[in-house]
Amino acid sequence: MLNRPRVTLEAMVDTLKAAAESSRLRILALLTRGDLTVTDLTDILNQSQPRVSRHLKLLMEAGLIDRYQEGSWAFFRLSDSDVARDFVSGLVGRVHDGDPQIERDLERLGSVKQRRQERAAEYFSANAASWDELRSLHAPDQAVEAALTELVGKRPFQAMLDLGTGTGRLLELFAPLYRRGVGIDMSREMLAVARANLERAGVSHAQVRQGDIYAPPVERDAFDLVTIHQVLHYLDDPALAIREAARTLRPAGRLVVVDFAPHALDFLRDEHAHQRLGISDRQIADWFAEAGLDLEASQEFEPRGEGRLTVKLWAGRDRRLLVADGRAADMETA
Repeated sequence: MLNRPRVTLEAMVDTLKAAAESSRLRILALLTRGDLTVTDLTDILNQSQPRVSRHLKLLMEAGLIDRYQEGSWAFFRLSDSDVARDFVSGLVGRVHDGDPQIERDLERLGSVKQRRQERAAEYFSANAASWDELRSLHAPDQAVEAALTELVGKRPFQAMLDLGTGTGRLLELFAPLYRRGVGIDMSREMLAVARANLERAGVSHAQVRQGDIYAPPVERDAFDLVTIHQVLHYLDDPALAIREAARTLRPAGRLVVVDFAPHALDFLRDEHAHQRLGISDRQIADWFAEAGLDLEASQEFEPRGEGRLTVKLWAGRDRRLLVADGRAADMETA
């Protein structure tokens, strides 16, 4: 069972003061269901932008929510702090969904999410032909997802980070296991798709945000599981991406990479912007070692036909805790 963090009496009093106002409590209730912009919140709360901004400022000062920029849009989300999240979930969980004000807020939130899903559907429609062509070249996604599920196991963990999250599929897949999920992607269009997908799946404890895989906008030493799914072949410096991913891992945390094995389908460079024609086992092993990770497992997925792409899965583990365990074992036998 995961340990619950504790805070000082003074800090708890300050937090309670910030949350003890109806509009701010409504905002917290809304943000437990996903990230929202100021415009979203003004529409839902039916309040002026300055008033909503004031409430958001007070909640940020109390450490209950965070703000992040995505192009010209500013999104607000629940704080990454476990203390803040525990507090908000406990507080909001005691507010009855049948409260008339909460019901109206949730109805308006539904309209906001519907608009997002319509925009996501338009983006998918415009790019469907390209994605379908790529999918036809390699093993079915279901086979890879089944292997990922078996590899990760069923034990709950604290936090997951998905770098290059795309549609947010891995955040959805592992949602039953983690308490907090974060997805990073550079594309605003893909982030809109991911938000719509996560909302449709009822995943409210995962957030997606715009960011560079070479400098992920997340805290270091904070995640038990980090995934990089079909991303490395788009990068000019995959080794740097793996080093940055490793820095976000907790001791003994795991990094899982899924990508293509080396191939000769050169048209993927011009038509799909692939920087690399696959990744070799040796490259992954070297990059993992440079990042302080031990390569623990690899798996290959046969392509659908001759001249197709082979998908590979590699799993590495942060070795810091393993070293500590080794020392402890040496002391016991001394």
